Amino acid sequence: MTKKNLSRRAFIKSSAAATGGLMLGFHIPARAAVIGPKPWTKIPDGVEINAWLSIEPGGLVTIRVPHTEMGQGGLTSVAMLIAEELDVEWSKIQCVFADANRHVRNNKEYIVMSTHGSQLVRLQHPHLMQAGASARERLKEAAAKAWGVERAAVVAAQGVLTCGNHKGTYAEFAAAASKIKLDKEPAIKTPAQWTLLGKPMQRIDIPNKVDGSAQYAIDTRVPGMVYAAVKASPAPWGVLKSYNFDAVKNRPGVIAAVELKAVPGKRDQPDMQNAVAIVADSWYRAKTALDLMPIEWDFGEAGKTSSAAYFAEGRKLMDAPGPLVTKDDPKAREILAASKKVVTADYERPFETHARMEPINATVHVQADRVDVWAPTQDQSSAVTVVADQLGVDPKIVFAHTMFLGGGFGGNGAGGTGVTRQAAEISRQVKRPVKVLWTREEDLAQDKQRPLAVARLSAAIGDNGLPTALVTRAAWYTMDGANQFGSATADYGIYNMAYKFPQRHHDRYNMKSHIPSSTHRAPGANQMGFMAESFIDEIAIAGGWNPLDWRIEMTKDLPDWQLVLKTLKEKSGFRTDLPKGQGMGIAVVESHGTIAAACASVNVSKRGELSIEKMVIVLDAGHVINPHAATEQAESSVVYEMSHAWLGGLEMEKGRFVNTNFDTYNLMRINQMPVIETYFASSGGTKWGGLGEPAGPPAPAAVANAIWYATGKRVRSTPLKQHDLSWV
Repeated sequence: MTKKNLSRRAFIKSSAAATGGLMLGFHIPARAAVIGPKPWTKIPDGVEINAWLSIEPGGLVTIRVPHTEMGQGGLTSVAMLIAEELDVEWSKIQCVFADANRHVRNNKEYIVMSTHGSQLVRLQHPHLMQAGASARERLKEAAAKAWGVERAAVVAAQGVLTCGNHKGTYAEFAAAASKIKLDKEPAIKTPAQWTLLGKPMQRIDIPNKVDGSAQYAIDTRVPGMVYAAVKASPAPWGVLKSYNFDAVKNRPGVIAAVELKAVPGKRDQPDMQNAVAIVADSWYRAKTALDLMPIEWDFGEAGKTSSAAYFAEGRKLMDAPGPLVTKDDPKAREILAASKKVVTADYERPFETHARMEPINATVHVQADRVDVWAPTQDQSSAVTVVADQLGVDPKIVFAHTMFLGGGFGGNGAGGTGVTRQAAEISRQVKRPVKVLWTREEDLAQDKQRPLAVARLSAAIGDNGLPTALVTRAAWYTMDGANQFGSATADYGIYNMAYKFPQRHHDRYNMKSHIPSSTHRAPGANQMGFMAESFIDEIAIAGGWNPLDWRIEMTKDLPDWQLVLKTLKEKSGFRTDLPKGQGMGIAVVESHGTIAAACASVNVSKRGELSIEKMVIVLDAGHVINPHAATEQAESSVVYEMSHAWLGGLEMEKGRFVNTNFDTYNLMRINQMPVIETYFASSGGTKWGGLGEPAGPPAPAAVANAIWYATGKRVRSTPLKQHDLSWV
């Protein structure tokens, strides 16, 4: 017998090809929209009606999707939004990724290419749907002119145009429609008029991902390509003092060493740090040589910092008012000082990393008159502009090829990391196409981290058990003391709690750190939601209230909150009288325009072993266009947030992170996965919330609150794994 190395993907492909195939537990409809495994290579054969779609002679409609697909269902959402207005059979849809070069070259022709912040449906649905509506009306106009009738008399339905005895397919009128300019763009449908939207649809990217044919950036292969392994300063923004390439230059396959230099003053998300790369004919050879090459760093003052030092400083800051006031109410502090019953608690969260499944990588091919880029970024247009900036070339000659992403979670937004710059610079210097791949350790150490944060919350309790005043303070540690990124600030999730406190004061500190920071799934609400909603339970219990009834009472003038909370009460069966070792906890957080409530059921053994048995999620995003994908996103959000809050958390010593792989920075395993039930309590109307992130923030607080009922122990910091939960 002979040994043969077989990758997981190769195994899946060979198993599927074998007689009988490989049976997997999911269902793909026989007739559905499709996308190929390399959706950036497809050039539509049909007539382009507008930048968003073309129609082929056989009636196949190609939709150009300007957003990335990172497992969130973006491809399917865009296709559904356009197909709803175009009114075409779902089985007649094929998708390709839109051309980022075209977008940049034509002054943002696709309006927005970024995929972040649960925005895709929430904010982009008007122009996406109008692209389909405009194409439909232009097709109707073309038919009306051919038939000598008014456009209003022509009916467009499921790819067919009719008027009396006249009948024709979209394909027959596509060429004429492409030349028509409407006097006024049509209005999009209201939810009451939807025929496709609102129905559960399987994601169109799933078949390719299951059979192993889907191509990610890490799969890129280019003729003549070489590989690069990179090391930046373990303490971010440290200085590269020296390296000895002579010690490894004669190793097999080694081609070159390339020093990468940070630009003074450039410390934004896609900027490059000081680093050194080894280029070789295989990545393993490059990595091995890099590991063996002597490198000396100067960490500077950053080398004296640690997580413990940051936490110690943050705790001291809680004793004095912050310089930034979000809600200024001196009376709240006066009431607190005079109150006979006050509840105060300090909460903490450490630095946390994105930990995407696909390690950071990029492939760039620099040529004299053209540059090609394959990078897993949440905004492909940024890959064009970042590479053009690094090389000093016209963006018109830079072509980014959109590929599937192995996770994003905010870390790949706007270029994500300096890896794309690194690949461009190395390719320029070695004059060959280069794939840069970070090790998992480099990925976690050099990621744009979720900031370390500390908060103190204090409430005065009145005679009725309800709060008379709330005073809160927060501090977070961002690179150079950044005030915010995206919607995230050190008080988001705390200062904007919806509860009707009679008096309310909040202030904060923005503290400087050398750690690059960025958005993480549900930024701000993720960390601060844990703090705020855990403390809400403390207030309710101190006042003798059932925590769920307290929340209903404190939001009684907010109909959408009442809808979510009362639905949670109905669906979860929340109770506070379970036997010792068992507990249920609730939490509710609003983010990205969506109210998300969670009820966690946990078991805690006498030895303190935690098991999350069930999580009930209730969401109000106003509208849901694909319940199937929305449910997946709710489940995914819970797993993502609980992975960090329960098992994750970065540990810093001497300015560098020391737990930078999955043996020390743990994520949830399949045996730790709770049963998750998701319910949509949609308020409708003009409300359009996001669904890619909001279910995450309430989950850790719900679990922490459940732990209190199970053990009598209050958890005020993460990761939860660091706490002794044992009980007698």
